[in-house]
Amino acid sequence: MFTLVRSRVRMAALALSAVAALAFGDSTATTGAAAAPAPGKQGPTSVAYVEVNNNSMLNVGKYTLANGGGNVFGVAVIFAANINYDPGTKAAQLYFNENVQRVLDNAATEIRPLQQKGVKVVLSVLGNHQGAGFANFPSQQAASAFAKQLSDTVAKYGLDGIDFDDEYAEYGNNGTGQPNDSSFVYLVTALRASMPDKIISLYNIGPAASRLSYGGVDVSSKFDYAWNPYYGTWQVPGIALPKSKLSPAAVEIGRTSQSTVADLARRTVSEGYGVYLTYNLDGADRGADVSAFTRELYGSDAVYTP
Repeated sequence: MFTLVRSRVRMAALALSAVAALAFGDSTATTGAAAAPAPGKQGPTSVAYVEVNNNSMLNVGKYTLANGGGNVFGVAVIFAANINYDPGTKAAQLYFNENVQRVLDNAATEIRPLQQKGVKVVLSVLGNHQGAGFANFPSQQAASAFAKQLSDTVAKYGLDGIDFDDEYAEYGNNGTGQPNDSSFVYLVTALRASMPDKIISLYNIGPAASRLSYGGVDVSSKFDYAWNPYYGTWQVPGIALPKSKLSPAAVEIGRTSQSTVADLARRTVSEGYGVYLTYNLDGADRGADVSAFTRELYGSDAVYTP
């Protein structure tokens, strides 16, 4: 098994406009089950990806707002399970490395404490260099079979949804096919049918993200959220969702400068977007980095409680 070592920093020059912030209510009503706003919190939904190879999911629950005491983060993403390829069956298989499996097996202590605080916990699924990906299922049946693996996992471990990240598939490896137009549409359609009240989110990158329509079916509306994949930048995801479900801002905690973090948060509010994406929340006290965006999103510093 490939050991996932991830650096998703892709810095780009930013030309950020300074605009007056406007009040924006927490818009969390979604197709599935979006994060409920915590008491004392109004504003966009903040999302935290956690690299569980190195860090604990519980870090997400350690940040609250000084004013009102609400959770800073509304959605926590377990990063990441993999889509693998089984050469024997010639089928995609959902795979958990030992760290992801540990989190899932210990849901009572790793996941439930977050959910009890009102934080939604979703599982990100990522390619694994084996040729299997979301965009190259050869048939509707194959796509539906993988969708069942995903929905069964959500049900088994009491998760709140699935996040799609179409990177590192290396389409064509192991004799697999190249991306086709029907694959991701079939997959998302089947997954939404099997989990109508759960979150489906899109890390807006890769062949799957550009193949959202096939045979008269557009699956854009089946997503609860979509976000920019390039940390330290502003980029509106190219998907037909309302602003309340989009995060054009993306930051890596501890690596994106606090000034950029604040600028992107300010722009999120001023332009009326409903989601703010963060990546790589670790176990250190990141109160200053988190406060850089909470001041702009919620009018409050963040408090870190070990």
